[in-house]
Amino acid sequence: MINAETAGIVIMLIGLYGLITKKNLIKQVLAINVISTGLVLFFVGTGYIKGAEVPILPQQAVVDPLPATLMLTTLVVDVAITSLALALILRMRREEM
Repeated sequence: MINAETAGIVIMLIGLYGLITKKNLIKQVLAINVISTGLVLFFVGTGYIKGAEVPILPQQAVVDPLPATLMLTTLVVDVAITSLALALILRMRREEM
């Protein structure tokens, strides 16, 4: 069975392949998003402990909430960067015409 860390690494490699092989700027931005999604999955997977509880009134081992919190912030920043990159690409295309 595949775990979250392995899936995250595979997704990051798929995004890296797309970033290297594609010449279209929009496809490159989407490949960067795929890399970021793989990174988020990898880090959230590292904070997971099988059989552990959420850290609210714990009785046994707890799942570390810090990776999930940091990755939520990463997703918000990634959306902002993607929108800025796509706006710049659109502006470049309009300037060419």
